[in-house]
Amino acid sequence: MAVDLFAGIPVKDYATALAWYERLLGSPPTYVASDTEAVWELAEHRSLFVEHRPARAGRAMHTVFVDDFDSRVAAIAERGLEPVTRETYPNGVRKAGYRDPDGNEIEFGGAPR
Repeated sequence: MAVDLFAGIPVKDYATALAWYERLLGSPPTYVASDTEAVWELAEHRSLFVEHRPARAGRAMHTVFVDDFDSRVAAIAERGLEPVTRETYPNGVRKAGYRDPDGNEIEFGGAPR
């Protein structure tokens, strides 16, 4: 079964969000769908997008699991963003959580070391 993921993040200020997500994700969007929507392809058939939708801003909650957790969190810190939360679960899984200017929660998770 093929699975595609297109996860959305509603924002109040598109320009501010665009700059913040470029810092978080380390690159400009993969493509700009419109004047109010930008898309980052995280992996094949797995995308994250921001869209100007002020009435819904601040309600997204997404966790992205990555193989390179430590280096990813370090690279994000080098771009000036620090996690607002860090967790390690009893099974060793770790998470680092970030909040964009609207309060949307984006977390990166990683398997035990």
